[in-house]
Amino acid sequence: MTPVNVVGGGLAGCEVALQLAARGVPVRLFEMKPHRRTPAQISDRLAELVCSNSFRSANPSNAIGQLKREMRTAGSHIMAAADACAVPAGDALAVDREQFAEHVTQAIEGHPGIDLVREVVTAIPKGLTVVATGPLTDPALAADIAARAGRDSLYFYDAIAPIIDADSIDWDVVWRQSRYDKGEGADYANVPLDQATYEAFVQAVVDGEKVTPKAFEEAKYFEGCLPIEVMAERGVQTLAFGPLKPVGLTDPRTGEQPHAVVQLRMENAEATAWNMVGFQTRLKYPEQKRIFQMLPGLEKAVFLRFGSVHRNTYVHSPSLLSDGLHWHDDPDLYFAGQITGVEGYVESTACGQLIAWHVLAKLKGVAPPVPPTTTAFGALRRHLRADGILSAYSPSNLNWSLFAPIDKRRREKKHEKKARQAARAEADFNAWWAEAGI
Repeated sequence: MTPVNVVGGGLAGCEVALQLAARGVPVRLFEMKPHRRTPAQISDRLAELVCSNSFRSANPSNAIGQLKREMRTAGSHIMAAADACAVPAGDALAVDREQFAEHVTQAIEGHPGIDLVREVVTAIPKGLTVVATGPLTDPALAADIAARAGRDSLYFYDAIAPIIDADSIDWDVVWRQSRYDKGEGADYANVPLDQATYEAFVQAVVDGEKVTPKAFEEAKYFEGCLPIEVMAERGVQTLAFGPLKPVGLTDPRTGEQPHAVVQLRMENAEATAWNMVGFQTRLKYPEQKRIFQMLPGLEKAVFLRFGSVHRNTYVHSPSLLSDGLHWHDDPDLYFAGQITGVEGYVESTACGQLIAWHVLAKLKGVAPPVPPTTTAFGALRRHLRADGILSAYSPSNLNWSLFAPIDKRRREKKHEKKARQAARAEADFNAWWAEAGI
């Protein structure tokens, strides 16, 4: 059997390689280290964790906890390595990063079905191939991908606004209306600010602690996509004449136009998640939570995703990948991990698992597996297809808004709803996995 090419020895690439090799499929895994490293890498080991050493929540009532539970059920090799190298971290899975990388490296190097090729790949190899090169893909390979994708469908710099759980918004304060009542008026919600609240908010944004960009991701901002703190620093009223302009909006509680308005845009068809319009930012995550909860009606906001501005190479998966998750015009080409637009260690690894299953299905000549959208794997796939997502496609962590919605119950507390979602996901995934035959 001709080996499957896997390009990239990060979490997703290693998961793909180990999944395939464990089922008797030979793999040629390409890793550019030690010949070249991304600016974020410091080691020549595979599966290097370049940021945190945490795989985040272990609680299954958290979407990430549920995803890890499904990954373990489905035999994730990376999850097994993380469990073997775990260190105390409370309600989270954290690892000794050096032990973890060494554990995965030895698993790859010691597997007879995997040929580890340490060389720089500058163009997509011929034959059945999975590209899993991450958000800092080598420029030459990125250029080759861009040539296939079209320049407008490969992104090198990413500005993302926060997303808020609808259940955590105070709808007695926040109201739904489009400017000048254009359209249906249901796609936008409005957070009213009087002058004193607005000025205190602007000052907090200016004073808030920001993430210092690394040298390789110094921002060259577009005027139409400026971080809110950059606009706030230009003058106290800049935001009120920009993304917080109140024109065409009337607060139903007062019958008047507020001094400023933060608009929220419906993020998905089920209206379970709302995007903070124009709120891309380099504020640190705890600062975003603190400052954005100053806004009326968002005092108890639960953030499904925080805002960010960073260098990120990813493809526009909904248009460039097919329903079978291969390249739209090349059934032998797959992408896995963060380059597809998933965020986070766990999601990247799970994407590798999912793509490995699709490659196996192709080799067997059977239909690709499609997990139910009530499960974490199904929600991850739903994100890649932008199913039900109304805003522009951008990288995202897994969260409950990506799952198929669950029925609402009167007087149900948030943690009770999440527990029901997790129980449904677990039951549906176990039933699907038992029948999938992977």
